[in-house]
Amino acid sequence: MTKTALITGASRGLGAALAEALAPTHHIIAVGRTTGALEELDDRIKACGGSATLAPMDITTPEAMAVMCRGIHDRWGSLDIWFHTAIHAAPLAPTDHIDTRDMAKSVACNITATATLITYVAPLLGQSGDAVFFDDPRAGTKFFGSYGATKAAQIALARSWQTEAATIGPRVHIVTPEPMPTATRARFFPGEDRDKLSDIHAQAAAVLAQL
Repeated sequence: MTKTALITGASRGLGAALAEALAPTHHIIAVGRTTGALEELDDRIKACGGSATLAPMDITTPEAMAVMCRGIHDRWGSLDIWFHTAIHAAPLAPTDHIDTRDMAKSVACNITATATLITYVAPLLGQSGDAVFFDDPRAGTKFFGSYGATKAAQIALARSWQTEAATIGPRVHIVTPEPMPTATRARFFPGEDRDKLSDIHAQAAAVLAQL
């Protein structure tokens, strides 16, 4: 029976690297907002003999996520693993100058969508599946008010689920990757020497090794 891996935020960065790393052993369900990037990922997955289902969707649209999860249930019956790498990285700003729209987008993507997805995906994972979240501890760091607060809230949701599911499943993992040369990090540290950052494919392999 084909193993299945759902990756929310698969268009690029760590999500795409995880999709490529898992492709030899799993059918990849790749969710992202950028159709072109998902199609390029599909080409790379096919090149290594894997297969993928592309879902160009916005995770902040609960109706779309419900349709997607129903489709997974109808086609495969369950999920083996879910990687949640999607994040909204609002521009850095002093806390007393945070843009209202940026904060709303951060809450919608990083908190509300995560809570909604947990509700929809948990039944697909059942008792034996795995859910993986990625921490980036910026809470309390200057200028990271919007991102830091909402990312911390996202991980708090994951930790609550992890504790609740400890004896009944699914297995919930929270990992903290090393800094990588992703588009998200480039928004926060535009002048950084990216050659000193960890390769995304190496980090994907390290994450899978932890599991």
